[in-house]
Amino acid sequence: MTVTGVIQRKGFGTGAWAIDADSGKSYELHNPPEALQKAGLKVKMEGEIRDDVMSFAMIGQILEVKQFEIL
Repeated sequence: MTVTGVIQRKGFGTGAWAIDADSGKSYELHNPPEALQKAGLKVKMEGEIRDDVMSFAMIGQILEVKQFEIL
């Protein structure tokens, strides 16, 4: 799936990286590359929803990033 949006740091405790998509949905990023770990970054990414991964952050579906472009 393709998602365009803004990277944010969210959640409780140590927090989690997420993308607030232009569509209005939020996705938690699964092991995001270091280049994506910057709040406020506008990106377009290709990824896969991971139904086999659990999280305590409760942000939204978990998205594993396959490739990305900083806009």
